[in-house]
Parts: sequence; structure tokens; C-alpha cells
Amino acid sequence: MTYDAADTRHTMPFGAEVLPEGGVRFRLWAPDVETVALEIVTGEAAHGLAVTDRQTMVAIGDGWWMLEVPDAGPDTLYRYRLPDGLAVPDPASRHQPFDVHGPSRVVDPDSYAWREEAWRGRPWHETVLYELHPGTFTHEGTFAGIEARLDALAALGITAVELMPVADFPGRWNWGYDGVLQFAPDATYGTPEDLKRLIDAAHARGLMVFLDVVYNHFGPEGNYLHCYAPSFFDAELHTPWGAAIDFTRPAVREFFVHNALFWLEEYRFDGLRFDAVHAIQDPSKEHILDEIARRVRAHFADSGRHIHLVLENDDNAARFLGAPGDRYDAQWNDDYHHILHHLLTDEAHGYYEDYADDPMDRLARCLTEGFDYQGTPSAHRDGATRGTPSAALPRTAFVDFIQNHDQIGNRAMGDRLTTLAPDAAVVAALALLLLAPRPPMLFMGEEWGSPQPFLFHVDFGEDLREPVREGRRGEFARFPGFSDPGACARIPDPFATETHANSRLDWDRRTEEPHATRLRWITGLLETRRTAVTPLIPTLGPAKAERFGPRGLCVTWPDPHGPDLMLVANMGPDPAEIPACAPPTGPALAVVPSGALTALRSGAPLPPWSVVWARSA
Repeated sequence: MTYDAADTRHTMPFGAEVLPEGGVRFRLWAPDVETVALEIVTGEAAHGLAVTDRQTMVAIGDGWWMLEVPDAGPDTLYRYRLPDGLAVPDPASRHQPFDVHGPSRVVDPDSYAWREEAWRGRPWHETVLYELHPGTFTHEGTFAGIEARLDALAALGITAVELMPVADFPGRWNWGYDGVLQFAPDATYGTPEDLKRLIDAAHARGLMVFLDVVYNHFGPEGNYLHCYAPSFFDAELHTPWGAAIDFTRPAVREFFVHNALFWLEEYRFDGLRFDAVHAIQDPSKEHILDEIARRVRAHFADSGRHIHLVLENDDNAARFLGAPGDRYDAQWNDDYHHILHHLLTDEAHGYYEDYADDPMDRLARCLTEGFDYQGTPSAHRDGATRGTPSAALPRTAFVDFIQNHDQIGNRAMGDRLTTLAPDAAVVAALALLLLAPRPPMLFMGEEWGSPQPFLFHVDFGEDLREPVREGRRGEFARFPGFSDPGACARIPDPFATETHANSRLDWDRRTEEPHATRLRWITGLLETRRTAVTPLIPTLGPAKAERFGPRGLCVTWPDPHGPDLMLVANMGPDPAEIPACAPPTGPALAVVPSGALTALRSGAPLPPWSVVWARSA
């Protein structure tokens, strides 16, 4: 199938499809049951649902079942009844108005009239990402709430909003990574039309919108695939979440390929971020990630749209990455984060132990070659090697950040860097991040230095609550400060209402000091990036780095058309000796603290936590 810019739907081999001539075609892959019935239901979940029609579906081969219902249409509620009497939602449901255990709703993708028909996205080198959690970004916790804040993000200088996963999850809230119905935006955030309206509004403001998708596992509650398609999983392959998804099966591969195409076509997302792909096990001749990239690129080849694909991959596997628009555009660079986090906080437990020795050499390698770990042994992984060479990749293949949902939400207390490091150190790290000629990412609230935690929060059923609580306590018991049972008992309960509420951004703070000053400064940095750095990115040459002192670093990116882009930084708490590199002679782009450039040019020691960005002949 080829892409048509006028399309408002993505046609799939499964799910509920509203037919042009009227009626709905229902299709389900259920290879491990002998019969399947389709039930049409009415009513409200709170007052009970009544079955108005039940028909046996027709087996059409290879585990597929189909039925056309002439009098069904948009908003019809339906579910599937298995031979043992269990009623299950559609795994390709487009909407779950009554949560993951309830019936699915037929959605007509053509019902939303897109306004920004001319939008084709933005080139990758213009990307400034802003990661947000739909349920806590605003007090409303909805797609409409996000839409109301788009002007603020556009004024900040953001070019791409990245939504944490929206796939339907159980309960009232979830931090995002327990989705079980991959095609249905969670109803607590709004309807499919609300999400489309958000994306449309973002495009009207020149903002791209990315979606985080999870293809390595399903959440622990509400996934019914094992009831009628246990062969969707490979019991012999284990992951931290149970049996691995079996990507050797064509129907399983199609499920995820179409999910990627669905979000990009039917919702007009500009890009996808693929969660923890190192946890995907696929022995197939063509890895599922290669197939997704190949088919997405082919599908949109003639569309004129900029489609961006980004990985999270702890393996640092460079082979998946390429030039923008080829394979995957980029990967989240955890190495960069871990190095900066260690430099700013001195933490050296957990995976930070891999970055405690020679952190400035590691930072230099990240800024000039991409990954730090490119095949070297990892102490945190008991000496196993990690990564592959990355120096030949484009500099834009690495998304850098100093905070994100994982690095905050996976801490016991949800601590932001703002509360862990000196303010001068955070300012230096932000200046380093936001003017480097690579895609940067901010986490919601970081632009005004929000001190609020972002806590792990879920709302599973009672049978899962205590195991999850105990699992969290056990996970942190081996970390400093949590070996005592009393300390572990203070870890916020992920099921408590206040845990979710305390993670909501307080937007009133951004107008108060010192947050308002931080916001103005970040806005200025991003404007400098837009005017003075972004235009250089496509043509800058390979970077070269020089070290000085314990925490000093000079990096130069040669510009064939003008003065070079130069960084001089002292990422430590003590003054640094005069660097060996010549001080920049051209105009300064950003200087922190204010006297750093004067010190650099006069031969005085560079102050602690200094970052100078400038052009140099």
C-alpha cells in the first residue's frame, strides 16, 4: 500500500474496519482456539452491559477469524467471546472507553477533519525534543490539557513534543510503560479525536509530535492475548516481563509493523521513539526493527513528509542507525546522560559505576564519536563488552539529555537533577546540552528548573499491588541509603493518589523566582540555537577534542563556510588551569558564568562549572 496525503485512516489486516458501503468488518488473529464469537453490546460499564447481538466468526485460515456486520457502525461497542466463556477486548481496538477489561469501540478514522493538511514536518537537524507525560504534564492530565500549553512550548523554542506512551493501560493512571492495547489511546487522556486535535494544533504551531511506543513487552494486567493466541509469545525466551514476544511469526510481525504505520499515518505523528529495543529478541533473518524501518520508509517514500524514527537501545548497536531518513535517525544517548550525571552528582552506584573513571575523556568521546561504550568492557555488566563503533555515524544520530522519565522516575524518590546537584553545575550542563550541534531533549518542567519529583505511579488491580510494592523495595534495597527496611518503607507507594498527584507539574512556579529567570535563560539559549547553531549542523565537520586539567575540555567543530564552532568547558567544582587550545576569537554564543570568557581570553583560571560557546577563526 502506498501513502496518500489525503488519507485519514490506516488500513490493517486486523481490528474493526468501517466499510465504505456501510457496516463493519471485524478481524481477529486467534490461532489457538476452535471458535470465536463476536458480541455487540450496549450500555455503560457502571450500570452493566447488555449483549444485543452474538455471532460466530468465520475461520478464514492461518488462525484468522472474520465477520462483517451490516448494521454495525462508528461508536458500536463490541468484544470477543472465547470458548471458555471469557469476554475479551479487541487487541487492535482503537478506543477502550471502559478501560482494558471492557468492550472496544468502533472508531471511524475519517470522522476527524484535519486542518493542517499542508504540514509535512521538519528536518531532523532542527529537532529540539521535549518529553512529557500526558497524565502529569498538566493539572487536567489530558490531551486537551497539553493542547492548552502548546503556545508555551513553541515560545520556549521547542520543535518536537514527545509523548510518553499512550497505549491503553489498566486503571486511572500509569507512568506509561504498562500498555496492553497498542492501538488505543488511553481513555483517561481523552478520545482518539482529542489526540488528533492535539497533533493538529501542534502542527499549526510548527511543532512536530513524537510518540513513545513499547514493542518489547505488554503490561502485567489486561493483556488477553495469551488466552487465545499463546503462540504470540515464545515461552522458551524470557524477558524481565515474562515470555518474550515471538517475532518469528508473520502475524505477530504484522501487528507491530502496522502499529508503527498506524500512529504515523492515521494520527499523523511525525516520529516514533521505540522503547528499550535491546529487550526485543528476534532470531529472524530480518530483525523486526529492520523490517519496521524498511516498511515505514517505503510507505512514506513519496509523501513529502519528514518521518523520524528514534531508538532506545542499551546495546549501543550502531548498525540500526544511519543518515536522517535512512533506517533509524537516532538513538537516545544514555552514555551522555550517565557521564553528566556522575560529573554533577558524584554518584557512582548502579550503572554510574561505568562512568566514574575518566568521565571527561568519556564526555569527549561522546561529543566527537557518539557512544562512549563502543565495544569496551562494562564493570556494571560483570565485564561484558557493550556497544559498537559509532564514529562514522552522523552527529545527529545521538539524542542527548541530562534528564528524562527513566532517570527520574526510576529513582526511588523520583528526584530531579535540580535537587541533586548544585545550581551552577546544572546551569553548566544545560548550556552544554542545548547548544551542541546534536538533537537535545528536555524533560517536562526542566526549562524552569522544576524541583517536583516524577514518581513511578501505576494503578493495577489488588492482586498485583503488593508484589509491585515489594518489587520496588527489593530493587532499591541494594542502593545507598535504602539498605535499611525503614528507608525502603519511605519509598512512595505507586498506587497512592498522592504519588500521582505529587508528580503533576505546578505551572504556577514558572512565573516565580528563581524559576522565571531560568525559563527566560533557557528560552534565550534555544533562540541562539535556532539562529546560530541549527543552520550550521548539516555542514559542520567532524569534531576534535582536547583535554585540560581534571575537568576541562575544548571541542571544535570546523565550519567550511565560516568561523568554527567552539566549546570550552570546565565541568568541575574547582577553577581550571589555562587550556592548551587557543581561546575563541569570534563572537560568543553563550557564556556561564558571565566572567568565563574574560578569564579564558586573559589567561586567568577558568571558573568552576564554566561553559563557553563561541565562533572562532
